[in-house]
Amino acid sequence: MERFWERKGLAEMTAAEWESLCDGCALCCLIKLEDEDTGRVVYTDIACRLLDAGSCRCTDYARRHVKVPGCVRLTPQTLDEIAGWMPPSCAYRRLHEGRGLPDWHPLITGDPGSVERAGRSVKGRTVREQDVPEEDWETRVVRWPTATRRARPKKNHLSGDFSA
Repeated sequence: MERFWERKGLAEMTAAEWESLCDGCALCCLIKLEDEDTGRVVYTDIACRLLDAGSCRCTDYARRHVKVPGCVRLTPQTLDEIAGWMPPSCAYRRLHEGRGLPDWHPLITGDPGSVERAGRSVKGRTVREQDVPEEDWETRVVRWPTATRRARPKKNHLSGDFSA
């Protein structure tokens, strides 16, 4: 397979190449909270209302910005501004920061299932946005989206202390 991401900058990629960088983890589809005083961004286990939790894909990708006005428009031009809101494992963020793709990325492995096996997917780990009142979002903060350790065994994905 051609490793286009190693020879092209993000702004040089075709639309198809750009879209293929998404590993389907859906970490970017989690509700994030920012501390107004420190600027620190934390993740919750609350998935955007458009996320299909089973496939980790947006149910209306083409119109997501209309249906969810706060949905981030990720482009090579917006990466400087929003990279801090993207998970550290995100291919767009990694390439923007001069890091390569992780060894579990589907473009490396040729297997979309490698993301879940590496413990990088939100599959089976979220609650629906419509099920959690906004005043309770702070109680849903988790650590696992930005953790750097390897995946836990599948049986433990929902156990343990995931609070910040």
